[in-house]
Amino acid sequence: MKKILVIGIGAGHPEQITIQAINALKRADVLFITDKGADKDDLAKFRREIIERYAPDRSFRIVSIPDPARDRNPDNYQATVKTWHAQRAALYATRLKDNIGPEETGAFLAWGDPSLYDSVLRILETLRDPLQLQIEVIPGITSIQALTASHAIPLNEIGAPVQITTGRLLAANPPTVDTVVMLDGECAFNTVTDDETEIYWGAYLGTADEILISGKVCEVAAKIQQTREAQRRRKGWIMDTYLLRKPRR
Repeated sequence: MKKILVIGIGAGHPEQITIQAINALKRADVLFITDKGADKDDLAKFRREIIERYAPDRSFRIVSIPDPARDRNPDNYQATVKTWHAQRAALYATRLKDNIGPEETGAFLAWGDPSLYDSVLRILETLRDPLQLQIEVIPGITSIQALTASHAIPLNEIGAPVQITTGRLLAANPPTVDTVVMLDGECAFNTVTDDETEIYWGAYLGTADEILISGKVCEVAAKIQQTREAQRRRKGWIMDTYLLRKPRR
């Protein structure tokens, strides 16, 4: 069987990669890297920095996989993502068939942790039986951990729950507990209408470009939105997440 490693590499700081991840990287013969276009070349460069820093003596074959375009504001989100995943699976299947031998080990380097809002595992699962893949996952530091560490706060209040959701769902379902929001392209924190909820926001977490803003949503929402748009124009992309903390009772 072909061995595939899915290695979590953290949210952006090159020292967030674990010893387990470094050891897994050194076992790989082929690295599969998704090409998200020139605007996100920083992401590919970071993966290459990880390789050069932690496996400088390893001779990898690097295989680029183009990322299919998709509608970012579809009428039917679930159907659009399903189609997008099918397109990615077809590309993955071709690259895996053509570039990895039966006794070789391939690796995907996943941002943060592969289990949290990342599609690689879902796509590889659809290919597991047809391609006879053996999949091993190495966990990584998530953007949530990087966010709370940078703000020097605990994720949860004592004995209290925490919800993890997306910007799309937050806009439709106002939070009733402390909530981490990911994949928010529309600044859904603007839908929070009370005067007490706090926000801990971070972009490019762990990198030299890291930006942190915190405060009551009603007081800092405009600043976050302006900062976010300015940085997106400057770099061509943005990766951010935030925690909404409800007032204590």
